[in-house]
Amino acid sequence: MSPAARRLADELGVDIGAVTGTGPEGRITRSDVEMAAQAQKAAPPVPAASEADARRIRMRQAIAAAMSRSAREIPHFHLSRDIDMKVPLEWLRIQNESRSVAARIIYAVPLIKAVALALREVPDLNGIWRDGRVEHLPEVNVGMAITLRGGGLVAPALMNADQKTLDVLMAEFRDLVQRARAGSLRSSELAGGTITITNLGELGADSVFGIIYPPQVALVGFGRISERPWAVDGAVGVRPVLTASLSADHRVVDGHLGSAYLAALDRLLQEPNAL
Repeated sequence: MSPAARRLADELGVDIGAVTGTGPEGRITRSDVEMAAQAQKAAPPVPAASEADARRIRMRQAIAAAMSRSAREIPHFHLSRDIDMKVPLEWLRIQNESRSVAARIIYAVPLIKAVALALREVPDLNGIWRDGRVEHLPEVNVGMAITLRGGGLVAPALMNADQKTLDVLMAEFRDLVQRARAGSLRSSELAGGTITITNLGELGADSVFGIIYPPQVALVGFGRISERPWAVDGAVGVRPVLTASLSADHRVVDGHLGSAYLAALDRLLQEPNAL
């Protein structure tokens, strides 16, 4: 690019990186700069970001900050267990046959209750990390990762989930999703979780190994239910199988307790009448 063409680009505010040179060996000429300036004037103005876009950007920045902190500060370890879902799904089908459509329970709700009850058996996973140590909490508040329509996600909590019936959890879960997408969550719901569930099964993921939401010390992930070969009483059949994963903080628990938690979760799901 000649000095004269460069001075002209500066005067006209033309980005020389976007100019195509037509001179010898691709050299940028004054004529090329003038044509680029005319094209720049003719281009429609770039609209300013809408308030919705600005909110989405702020949310992604907040999520990025929280997840970066989690990955940087928490020594994660991950475990998984395949769970035969034939018994709980058949039980749920029978339960829903006598209900109206509005009163039916979706299969995610027994998963929430089982996650909560399993924490009674392995309470080390129910707590938060604060001031260099873990604080184990008596209440079990299960956070739910909810995708928002405009992008981003939040993880409000179902409070005292271990003490509520499936019908109550179903009603509260539906309400929580609606209010999350309407932007009317309470601060206690956003900050009160003691463990979080991320469920990507409806989106087709076979399994998910998530990042813990600080200051919590564990996260449970569920993939999709798919038909897989399964050995039962020495014979191989086809069963609906769900992969459950646990992301846990190694400062608080080890693989032994993590495995015990997933085993408890599996056993609870095989006893749906007790949920």
